[in-house]
Parts: sequence; C-alpha cells; structure tokens
Amino acid sequence: MNTAQIRELFPILHQEVNGHPLAYLDNAATSQKPVSVIETVKKYYELDNANVHRGVHTLGSRATDAYEGAREKVARFLNARRTEEIIFTRGTTSAINLVASSYGRAVCGEGDEIVITPMEHHSNLIPWQQVAKATGATLKYIPLQEDGSIRLEDVEQTVTDRTKIVAMAYVSNVLGTVNPVKRAAAVAHRHGAVMLVDGAQSTPHMKVDVQELDCDFYAFSGHKMCGPTGIGALYGKKELLERMEPVEFGGEMIDHVDLYDSTWKELPWKFEGGTPIIAGAVGLGAAIDFLREIGLDAIEQHEKELAAYAVERLSAIDDLTIYGPVNERAGLVTFNLGDIHPHDVATVLDAEGIAVRAGHHCCQPLMRRLRVTATARASFYLYNTQEEVDRLAAALQKTKEFFGHAIG
Repeated sequence: MNTAQIRELFPILHQEVNGHPLAYLDNAATSQKPVSVIETVKKYYELDNANVHRGVHTLGSRATDAYEGAREKVARFLNARRTEEIIFTRGTTSAINLVASSYGRAVCGEGDEIVITPMEHHSNLIPWQQVAKATGATLKYIPLQEDGSIRLEDVEQTVTDRTKIVAMAYVSNVLGTVNPVKRAAAVAHRHGAVMLVDGAQSTPHMKVDVQELDCDFYAFSGHKMCGPTGIGALYGKKELLERMEPVEFGGEMIDHVDLYDSTWKELPWKFEGGTPIIAGAVGLGAAIDFLREIGLDAIEQHEKELAAYAVERLSAIDDLTIYGPVNERAGLVTFNLGDIHPHDVATVLDAEGIAVRAGHHCCQPLMRRLRVTATARASFYLYNTQEEVDRLAAALQKTKEFFGHAIG
C-alpha cells in the first residue's frame, strides 16, 4: 500500500493547522473522506436527488437503485447471508438502541441477565442499563484483566443459562483491545443467548465476516470508515429481525394502515420509517468501494505497524503511561503524560498541527477502572505515516518540557 498516493486522495489532509502540516490522529472519533466519496455524494445531489421507493419517475428510480445498491454493498462487505439482514441506521448508537429497545425489552425479564464488559463505549452500555431497569434483568460484567484484555474463561464463568444477551465491542476505542467476539458468541449460543457486536472500531480497519463470527447482531458507523456522518447499519440474523417489532413508526415502514391498526412491511423496510438517509447510504457505498479497492488486510497491517511504532516511540518518553495490551493492539494508542491534563496535552499538540482526542472517550466506567479521569488518544488510519508518529513523539517531549513543573 502506497501511503503517499492514498494521502493524495484526501483533500482535507493538504492543509496547515497553526502553521504546521496537519497530522490527523483522531480517526477513532471520525475518519476523513476521499475524493471518490465526496464526489459520489455531490453527484447524487446534483443528478439523482429524489425520495426512494415511492415514485415511478426517473429520478425516484435512480435514487432507489442507488440506495438499495448501497445496501447490497454493505451485505457483501460484512458477508451477510441476505441483503434484507442489513438495516440502515444513523450509526452504531442507533443500531444498538434498536436492538435494545426492540429485542432486549421483549426477551428480558426479572432474573434474566445481560452481559457486557467494563470497556464498552457508552453507546453499548447505557441502552442495556435501560433495558435492565425496564425489565428487571441484571446487568453483569465480564472481568477486565490488568492489561485491558478479556479472558475466554471469564466469559464462560460470567455467561449463564439466565443470560439473554451478550454485547461486546470487537475493538475497544480506548485500549485498542481486540476482543474474542467469535468465541464469546459460541459461549453465548451454548447458553441460549444472542451475541451483539459493536463494530464501530473494527469495521473500518479489518475484514469482518458476520457468518464466520456467528454473531446475531453487528452494528457499525459509516463516518469512521471514510463515509459520511449520520449513516450506519445494523446486521441481524433474519430469523431474529423477523420476530422484532419496529421502534419507529410512520411512512415507508407500513404495509396496510387502518383507522385503528396497521401492519408492517417485510424486512428490511419495517425498521426504516420515514425518508431514509439516502445520500448517506450512497456515500457509504462509495466508501466501501474505496476500502475494498485498497484492501482491508493491507489497511489492518499498516495500522498495526503504526501502532507498534507509536508504542515504541512513546514508551521512550519518561513519565508517559500507555494503556491497553502491549502486543495484540488495534491502530490506536491511549496515554497520559505525567500529571498534565490530557486537554492541555491535546492543546499543545494542536498548536503543532497534530489532532488527537482528549477526554473520557465515552467510557467513564473504564476511566475509573484505569484510575484516571481522562486520557489522550492517537488513533491511526490508512493515510497516516511514521513521520506523523515522529512528530507526535517530538511534540509530546515539547509538551513535557513546557509543563515541566507538572511532571512527577
């Protein structure tokens, strides 16, 4: 993979920030967009903009073809068995909430269990808290090891015959941990539970095969994988989706409406009430085309090399603490520099043209587990370089010297 050529395809990267070339290291929050995605969305609005499924005119037909074509691309990208197993959503958060509100509240009751991990993003934690409160189910946590990993034996000890749902991030947005979701799904199924995978941090960076994982639900966002904001998808096994009730009601998702009762369309449309995110879906389809052309294996390898290099460079800085597994790590590094607040670290880095994330990363329980209130995070993607990691290390050293009084 020629990183220099790839960078040429991302217009936003060719600018200076505060007098320095931009080093964008905040990809776990959102990714940048290549020209092909930008032009595809622009072309849709310029030539094909119309509502889908409803009109018989030419623009309506072209918009519908583009929208449903994007669904087919998502299905192939995840290796879903059927296109109707792909539900378009606003992103990972709304996809998980759909499962929690429709499936979770229907199957959980007093004494049942929902199993998650302490490293979950709030989007894969709060919905299950609400299900537990509404149904009387118990929320249980798989123990987290000191290095930020999950042991399979702990999964086996936590999941019981009372467990209805196991929900787990494929990749932690803080620790970079790659969780054993395939083996966790097998444990869940042995106990009659279903497995939901939060794929927000995995889908952009590695090949995902939902059939091979044998997960029951899989959620992801388009904006983290070179696509537009406001679009994502939920994969669900057909037999489960067919049993679930919609959570949004109105146009598009109905079959027949009477004065006092209504029936729903078949999958996937019964979960897509109202005018859908058409341009977003079309842009997501273009992003999938782009990533497939580059190759997910090459992207994953590039990011792992960058993360390993970053761990090596940052570990050489005195008083810098890195969180998460040492060896098997996705393409991000979360750290703290002495007693300097992460927001101050990020501010100094921004003055050097380096964009990183600082805060609790929507993982407050995990922050308490790490005994910190916040961290800084550098997260990499296919267009990042070792030179940018070198700039990060040099800027952190400069930050340390600037705040020298706060170290120790």
